[in-house]
Amino acid sequence: MVTDVQKTEVPIRVAVLTVSDRGALGEREDLSGKVIIEIVEEQGWEVIYYDVVPDDVELLKEELQKLADVTQASLILTTGGTGIAPSDFTPEATLAIIHKEVPGLAEAMRKESMVKTPHAMLSRAVCGIRGSTLIINLPGSPRAVRECLEIVLPAIPHAADLLRGAVTDCGTP
Repeated sequence: MVTDVQKTEVPIRVAVLTVSDRGALGEREDLSGKVIIEIVEEQGWEVIYYDVVPDDVELLKEELQKLADVTQASLILTTGGTGIAPSDFTPEATLAIIHKEVPGLAEAMRKESMVKTPHAMLSRAVCGIRGSTLIINLPGSPRAVRECLEIVLPAIPHAADLLRGAVTDCGTP
């Protein structure tokens, strides 16, 4: 559990989207999405949406756009579809709908994950913003989700405040 995460005055509204062909068919239990929800709720953030969808780039683009534009989630956390398998399309869908990329988040996750496994080099996770929504692609395994989310967790409240216009001078102590 991460304990040094800054608190924001406005609750962070989180959408969790698990990307898994087998999960969407009910052939696999979604453990990674449950880990995300557990961590998010430990922070006192509000889970406003959760779903398991197949790894289809057009469907993912539609879901991400809806969650950012209509549902107005502060944060969208995806899990799955970030590798190099032929069926992995989460980064492509994310890149297609974001307005700005936030590469430092994905870089930090890959860097810290490589300490534990060389397979982290194969991650194509993308992080970015659409409007006032931060979107973070997480890996598909429960352990990797926990490890990666804990890496970026401390930056999320400040990012949410920035995106909603609550921070005017980042240099002020």
